[in-house]
Amino acid sequence: MKNVLKVVLLLIGIGLIAYGLYALINPEFAINSGPVKVEGQGDNTQSYAMIGFGILSLIAGLAFRKR
Repeated sequence: MKNVLKVVLLLIGIGLIAYGLYALINPEFAINSGPVKVEGQGDNTQSYAMIGFGILSLIAGLAFRKR
């Protein structure tokens, strides 16, 4: 059971870090509909939170190996 939990935590950590970095790199979106152009821009707080949770998950997954 510990082995499965370790692998799941590591995979979740890697996924969260990858999603956070992707959201930091491509935060904008645009919609073009004829003469109307809509652009959105948000803040990066969710990206930083995802990276932080990913790092915590990686640390937790690596802590299971030392036990």
